[in-house]
Amino acid sequence: MEPSVKRTKIINDAADMVPLLQVFNSRLHSQVFDEVSAGWKTKEELDTITGKDTTKSLEALRQGGLVESRWRMPEPGQQPVLEYRTSYSEVRASFQCTMKEMSELIMISFSMDEGLRKLAEDIEAEVEKGNASLINLARVFERSPMFLKAIAKRSGRIAVKGQRLEIVRDRP
Repeated sequence: MEPSVKRTKIINDAADMVPLLQVFNSRLHSQVFDEVSAGWKTKEELDTITGKDTTKSLEALRQGGLVESRWRMPEPGQQPVLEYRTSYSEVRASFQCTMKEMSELIMISFSMDEGLRKLAEDIEAEVEKGNASLINLARVFERSPMFLKAIAKRSGRIAVKGQRLEIVRDRP
């Protein structure tokens, strides 16, 4: 068995906490994370261990940058299958934000508010029209750039690229 991963995820932007908070707010996602922390596992193996479909958990972990994948070498006559393991064993956070911004990040991470999904769709529409600058989007939506980055991180369909947003076209 390969040694466990010994890499540290460094978080310098408070908005990067959103996908992490979302992942670890779910029992199933946490269980899947624990299993892939122990070593390479296929989706089918994870489904068997958890007794549940782990598709959404693997997607959430991928979106949070917490898993990596590779093709498992098949037995003769078998098809190759993707297997997953954790990308990081530690986290180091070094960012500064206002208490209001932290409050918004936590709310965005845990809220089931339909308004946040609608806002993400509205942001996507603006980006599709060519308005991708966080500063310009902040003016349009009358929200801080940090708030908009957090919404993007939550959506999974919008990628943050520096001070710009992009629509995610295809997933690895």
